Amino acid sequence: MSKEITYYQAINPATGEKLEGEFKNSTWKDVDIVAKKAALAFQTYRKLDNETKANFLETIADEILALGDTLLDRCHLETALPLGRLTGERGRTMNQLRMFASVVREGSWVDARIDLAQPNREPLPKSDIRHMLIPLGPVAVFGASNFPLAFSTAGGDTASALAAGCPVVYKGHPAHPGTTEMIAGAIQKAIKKTGLPEGVFSLVQGTSIQVGEDLVKHAEIKAVGFTGSYKGGMAIFNYANSRPVPIPVFSEMGSTNPMFILPGALKERASLLAEGYSNSLNMGVGQFCTNPGLSFYTEGENSAEFLEVLSEKIKDTEPAIMLTEGIQSAYKKGLETFSNTHDLSIVGEGKASNGTFGVSSKVFKTTMDAYLKNNELSEENFGPSSIVVEASTKEDLLKAARELEGHLTATVHGTEEDLSEYAELFEILEQKVGRVLVNGYPTGVEVCHSMVHGGPFPATTAPSSTSVGTNAIKRFVRPVCYQDYPESLLPQELKNDNPLGIWRLVDGEFSIKSV
Repeated sequence: MSKEITYYQAINPATGEKLEGEFKNSTWKDVDIVAKKAALAFQTYRKLDNETKANFLETIADEILALGDTLLDRCHLETALPLGRLTGERGRTMNQLRMFASVVREGSWVDARIDLAQPNREPLPKSDIRHMLIPLGPVAVFGASNFPLAFSTAGGDTASALAAGCPVVYKGHPAHPGTTEMIAGAIQKAIKKTGLPEGVFSLVQGTSIQVGEDLVKHAEIKAVGFTGSYKGGMAIFNYANSRPVPIPVFSEMGSTNPMFILPGALKERASLLAEGYSNSLNMGVGQFCTNPGLSFYTEGENSAEFLEVLSEKIKDTEPAIMLTEGIQSAYKKGLETFSNTHDLSIVGEGKASNGTFGVSSKVFKTTMDAYLKNNELSEENFGPSSIVVEASTKEDLLKAARELEGHLTATVHGTEEDLSEYAELFEILEQKVGRVLVNGYPTGVEVCHSMVHGGPFPATTAPSSTSVGTNAIKRFVRPVCYQDYPESLLPQELKNDNPLGIWRLVDGEFSIKSV
């Protein structure tokens, strides 16, 4: 358990200079206080009506907007992300909160189910049995480095947990503590404006691993949401499972997001595919968990054109600044490993890097045989690097797909004829990833009801869940069954007259009617 109180400062990635403001490394005592406050607040928050919770989420969005340019300016200093990108991300953050507010207000997400009693059933009477989802309890949320707004303090994990009726104890990412505190302040204002208990949201900060371990292991924490590296996600998963009472961990840990370019598409639009690939690879300095780090194609007509154009596009890529020194160091180490790997050649390298945490884009090429013999080539190198793998036959591509581990996404580029001929590829990929795209690019995750941002291990620790979209709310709930309950004790969602007007599964049929 952490004891010593120390302070740290944020670093400007563009200059390496320390930024104004000191931030406290939270101790075990700090974690203990806020976790217990969250547990106390849960007993009130879990029972609030839908309108109050929805209004709270919308008020958070309003308070974030009220921070104005001050928020964007601080975030830019801490991340070196362009102001335009941050403006868009702020909009996404607010839209997520409002989308979850609409889900909470409508109310049917609780999956209410009613099987009415049949007292005269033979040979045995049937009980009245009712079911719904209820919140788990206080949730620990860890901020992501690459999305300082949309996947951080008031991001999707926090929004979905609050929507589910769970208080949040948020562990700020040490790369942008000033941004974190500003957003946390906006949430606290929303709590006061809506009259909610203080412990509905709390913040802990720190540069050490210990504060995160303390939080995950605290007895009052009932679930964890995390977006980040495989190493970090698995550490949290292991902490959670070493507790006397293990808790669910929803770690989204990234992937290489394989892309398959089928022969007809390569013949028809090689140049466009090369350009789109380069653009997707370099978006956000490659610091997206959906970055296309691996691509497969079959050697043939126009494959040389594809590689030539891809090389030109990569060579024209301007250097850019990564979020942190640690991310830059890991990226360069990955490049060094690739550069020293047998049977791996360079397709193209971007312009020389500048800035303290500057890096260059780089694309490598290898053969299918070499790829299948070297597991390291399928591993993510977080940043603007990728490997293209040249296959000889259709069966090569199918074998590569079968050998994949779990990923967040897989993309297939093909003509109508390609898609028909390679139907088996799609049957393989849907077992490997959370989202399959056709003739698009994986970077850019739409926040909507049907989105799945997840996938089989090692992309996540919970393949049945998503961290983006309104289904994310179901990570932080559990089902409860009420058997032969008197009407007076039933939750509003399960009462006979359906006072909330929600959709319910009644005797196997969806209905909004009374029973």
